[in-house]
Amino acid sequence: MKEVNDHFFKRARREGYRSRAAYKLIEIDDRRRLIGKGDLVIDCGAAPGSWLQVAAARVGSRGRVLGIDLKVIAPHGLPDNVTLIEGDTRTTDVLEILGSKADVVISDMAPDTTGTPSADQFRSARLCDDLLDRVPLWLRKGGNCVMKVFEGEAYPDLLRRCGRMFDRAKGFKPSASRSESVEIFIICTGFKGSDPEAEQADRALAPPRPSGWH
Repeated sequence: MKEVNDHFFKRARREGYRSRAAYKLIEIDDRRRLIGKGDLVIDCGAAPGSWLQVAAARVGSRGRVLGIDLKVIAPHGLPDNVTLIEGDTRTTDVLEILGSKADVVISDMAPDTTGTPSADQFRSARLCDDLLDRVPLWLRKGGNCVMKVFEGEAYPDLLRRCGRMFDRAKGFKPSASRSESVEIFIICTGFKGSDPEAEQADRALAPPRPSGWH
């Protein structure tokens, strides 16, 4: 284990976070102030729950965080303002659960990797495109979003799509990310609101699903 990875791993254990990924969201939010007190936050791909821990602390007792993952997330130790859903982000009725649109959408989702970088980065971008399809249904106008993607051929088109949907969209690699990792986080601020014509165009431009994608 490299020294930087050992540092964040040990720090997470010492500070009670479920994984070192907590420090990625902490650094992102410290820089961009995406999450505010009283916010409603949707955490996609929330297992094992370190981003839930960070988001719940930052929204405070007046805010709420909804965590969604195909995997079971252990509820022990999570505060009362966290709701857990075992399910697919593409089929979960977020509005029914939250009662209103969210202020922030965060995603640390990643596909099951195949070992083929070109295929994996397209699968990662496809997850992000699916999430962006949901954003007009989930996120209030002016809201913020951050999502993980693997850098590669599909990344520039994804970043441009984010730029059309938000006032600002920029890639960022936190210091807690492994140096050899291809992951990068797209930080989006100021959702412009639903535009049916633009959404239809974005879906048409989305990369095709690689063989075996699910």
